[in-house]
Amino acid sequence: MRAIIYDEFSALPQLRDITDPTAPESGVVIDVEATGVCRSDHHAWAGHDPTITLPHVPGHELVGRIASAGAGVTKFRVGQRVTVPFVCGCGQCRWCLSGNAQVCPEQTQPGFTHFGSWADQVVIHHADANLVAVPDDLPASAMVGLGCRFATAFHGLRVRAELRAGETVAVFGCGGVGLSAIMIARAIGAEVVAIDVNDAALAKAREHGAARTVNVSGLSPEATAAEVVAQFSDQSPDGVAVTVDALGREETIAAAVASLAPLGRHVQIGLLAAPPVVDMGRVIGLELSMLGSHGMAAAEYPEMVELVVQGKLRPQDLVTNVIGLEDAPAAMEALGSNTGSGMTIIDMSR
Repeated sequence: MRAIIYDEFSALPQLRDITDPTAPESGVVIDVEATGVCRSDHHAWAGHDPTITLPHVPGHELVGRIASAGAGVTKFRVGQRVTVPFVCGCGQCRWCLSGNAQVCPEQTQPGFTHFGSWADQVVIHHADANLVAVPDDLPASAMVGLGCRFATAFHGLRVRAELRAGETVAVFGCGGVGLSAIMIARAIGAEVVAIDVNDAALAKAREHGAARTVNVSGLSPEATAAEVVAQFSDQSPDGVAVTVDALGREETIAAAVASLAPLGRHVQIGLLAAPPVVDMGRVIGLELSMLGSHGMAAAEYPEMVELVVQGKLRPQDLVTNVIGLEDAPAAMEALGSNTGSGMTIIDMSR
């Protein structure tokens, strides 16, 4: 099969023919229909992820059809259209059995722990616990982002922060994950302010549901927080109910925490190169909640997929670029300098 593969970190990946995979006893092989180009793929390619072994095939957001299945797979059939969380659980530990496969100690991640979906086919382990059936009539562009950015944002807002309709949310960083969080917050019925340093990104945020935006270029975290709170002074004078850091910088976390009202909830999605300094005095004094979001278990997907089916959530609206597999190496390199807010997907039929 065709696959994008790299033998060295940060060296240009190559399109090559490699051996077709075989379905494990409890897993499946999926014919990839489309797959996402995510900044996490770039982090792995740059050598920032210790789970990566070389040579490696990236890719962890996908939709496709089951090509073959191991004898232990009982809940899915060959030919069925599916997607999958980027964090796959073992299906047997107490975390998986409680519906929290995203924190499974024995988790596997396509594109990280093993070869991923930038290929004609990809292996998914423990298929019964991890596959998510998706409708045949939805476009691939509506399904691909559900594996990572939309799942992480949905889990963070809906499950971890328990966001409710009518609450206020401040989203820091309007890239792919940030825009996903904005769209999900609006689908839930929350009021959203988007924060970024780029006017084009903020325009996208307004297009996808942010009622208000703040350009914080050159502002300190304290000034940023004041600007954010001011946006809701008429309804939430003490601060916002929920903040999301979708960027992964110490200064954005500081501004997010400073923007929260008493009993507010902060959701950390953006990855950081080093542990940040956080104002724990404020966290303790105002009884703030600091919440991580690391993907989403397959068990939580039905609610999110139903929002897509109903048209209340439209991940396809974030897709700004569709490429073929041969264009993926250049797309990987471009992730290092790309500040755009749209989503690129690889269409395997091109």
